[in-house]
Amino acid sequence: MNDMMLLIEPLIPPLRRYARALVKDHATADDLVQDCLERAITRWHQRRQDGDARTWLFTILHNLAVSHMRQNRRRGSHLTLDDGVDEAMIARPATQEDALHHADVMQALQTLPEDQRSVLLLVSVEDLTYAEAARVLDIPIGTVMSRLARAREKLLQKMEGAPAQEAAKGGATIHRPAFGAGIFRRVK
Repeated sequence: MNDMMLLIEPLIPPLRRYARALVKDHATADDLVQDCLERAITRWHQRRQDGDARTWLFTILHNLAVSHMRQNRRRGSHLTLDDGVDEAMIARPATQEDALHHADVMQALQTLPEDQRSVLLLVSVEDLTYAEAARVLDIPIGTVMSRLARAREKLLQKMEGAPAQEAAKGGATIHRPAFGAGIFRRVK
């Protein structure tokens, strides 16, 4: 039991971050993480002993999030009181520019298709390898790479506008604050 907790406990913050980015509602994200941890603990004996616990937990969480999103599509979405509150306004980042950039990145992330957003978050934010992300999402590595490229390109277009897209293809430097630094890799 202690070995299990030593493996699981450090993964809770990344799981919460991933869930919150996927479903947007913090309470729902926390519920998904709790469900994920409950399943992991009750089925710990079923996991592959030679497998990576991090990848296994992200797989469970991803599948729960996808199921939740499907159910919401069937039922229709609802608004919570927190929907109008941007976390950047609450957290009070160091500068106003950083807060605006954070809000822009979060808004742009939400406009990406779910399959692209998932890959982008797993690889660029949670630092999973392409192979780990492929296992979590149950897709080929080539699909991870193509979805990641498309997600980065769409996010870049949304963040910088059409002129930046052409500049990025030409290898121009893209300046950005620290948040989202791992998302854009095209820096000369």
